[in-house]
Amino acid sequence: MSSSDQSPSHNVFVYGSFQEPAVVKLILECVPVMVSAQLHGYHLYRLKGRLHPCISPSENGLINGKILSGLTDSQLESLDMIEGTEYVRKTVEVVLTDTLEKKQVETIVWANKDDPNMYGEWDFEEWKRLHMEKFIKAATKFMEWKKNPDGRSREEFEKFVHDDPPAAA
Repeated sequence: MSSSDQSPSHNVFVYGSFQEPAVVKLILECVPVMVSAQLHGYHLYRLKGRLHPCISPSENGLINGKILSGLTDSQLESLDMIEGTEYVRKTVEVVLTDTLEKKQVETIVWANKDDPNMYGEWDFEEWKRLHMEKFIKAATKFMEWKKNPDGRSREEFEKFVHDDPPAAA
């Protein structure tokens, strides 16, 4: 057994595009067990000009999402890489939707809780309809870059997860 086989597994609460199995499979190269859960005390915000959401503490907030179970250190690193430095990983308590059991998991929180680009509420079904195809293309390019950076920086790929600017009237 290699040392990577013995690394601790991670349970991560996801709330945005990572609720979509096709996105998870692309980034993690598998689809782990996904369990529905709720995170209390946070709000799911839209980010101006971006295809992905963020979460930030909010006293009365409630977010529906999924727990990705049993992730390896390498898979957790892939999640961290695609999220970038604007997010921080944090341990939170979620409630499993089916059993109401409470569970400690990790999640990714927007680092700047006062960011003026956070607004409204992000909607998963709307994202699937309007942005999922573009997001999957961007994630594919990112994973190709991760495997072979070829001198290119991460910033070159951030533009792919930004929404198209509004057309001039």
